[in-house]
Amino acid sequence: MQRVIGGVLIMTATVGAGWVYCHDLKNYLGKMLYLRYVMSLVKGEIGYTHAPLPEVFLEVAGRIKQPYRAWLSGTARAVADRDEGSFARVWNRCADQYLKPLGLRHEHSVLIKEPGTFLGSLERETLDRTLMMYLNRLDLEIEKQREGLASRIRIGRCLGVMSGIFLIILLI
Repeated sequence: MQRVIGGVLIMTATVGAGWVYCHDLKNYLGKMLYLRYVMSLVKGEIGYTHAPLPEVFLEVAGRIKQPYRAWLSGTARAVADRDEGSFARVWNRCADQYLKPLGLRHEHSVLIKEPGTFLGSLERETLDRTLMMYLNRLDLEIEKQREGLASRIRIGRCLGVMSGIFLIILLI
């Protein structure tokens, strides 16, 4: 009886670990999609209002969720205060500071910092085209994540079940 209960507990734990892995993959894709949404709001606000960047960031921050809201609000305050020299430096520092809880991979953290190099220095038409190119690049990254998602989810589920069966056989 103890072996049966132990086997059930092992299967539950390993299948649960596989489920958590799959859930984390889906959440990560959701974070990337929401980041794309935030950047498209910034692009739209710049194109529609032609307002200064701090005002654009504060307007967009009022419509989004945390930690993105804190990130854009903090960036708007830092840009308005002009404590640091360049906009890119402010953007990178705020992205590091406020978006750390997202737990993004290094290549995606670098991708988030990319707009800092061109947002503060271009004229409107060039900025619009550059933001569109950035959104397209972000779409490609999201598509890469989405392509591998189905296979990773299947692998995660299978590994959860297979590792449970392996441990049960090993321990019995």
